[in-house]
Amino acid sequence: MGDLTTRMEGLGDVFKNAFRGTTTVGIVCDGGVVLASEKRATIGYFIASKAAKKIYQIDDNVGMTTAGLVGDAQTLVRIVSVEAKLYKMRRGEPMTIKAITTLLANILNAQRLFPFYTQLLVGGIDHTGPRIFSLDPLGGAIEEREAAVTGSGSPIAYGIIEDRYHKDISLEEGTELAVRALHGAIKRDVASGDDIEVVAITKDRYKELSKEEIDRIRRSVS
Repeated sequence: MGDLTTRMEGLGDVFKNAFRGTTTVGIVCDGGVVLASEKRATIGYFIASKAAKKIYQIDDNVGMTTAGLVGDAQTLVRIVSVEAKLYKMRRGEPMTIKAITTLLANILNAQRLFPFYTQLLVGGIDHTGPRIFSLDPLGGAIEEREAAVTGSGSPIAYGIIEDRYHKDISLEEGTELAVRALHGAIKRDVASGDDIEVVAITKDRYKELSKEEIDRIRRSVS
């Protein structure tokens, strides 16, 4: 028991350090989903990268945001992306958002003693409509009906989103709100910073906004 206790205490320290950086946002909109993140990667108080990718396309109409350890996040992205492709090849139809989330939750839960140090948002649109799920490192999965935020800047971003979110928010409004929330987090959270990446997902497309589009929105909300 002594070795296990020591291991769990060590895991607690890693968890605390792993989630001191990053802010990611997911917003459910009328007809789609917006996923957004800032692009700073930190190691303690050191800025390791100013252009870290934190949003990944999992399937044609599904994306995932990542917070935590980069290596763990990229491993999960590779696993679930391949599984989604294999499913489509075998069944002739894409996995649902719920199915992708359940697969990820099972993988995370199976590694609970040696966990992936990540917080994830899975969002997209399928035959049930736009959906977003948040996943914790041990495989807990919760569907978020309006919006979800992960990472160290989440208290700031949540405050902005909850103040401005409304029922039937359009994709354009949701995109602006996501950028506004991240812009606020970047100004107040030292571990969040630099550029912003945004993805807008509808039933017809998975669109990554250009830097020019994002900068235009940032100027309007400053």
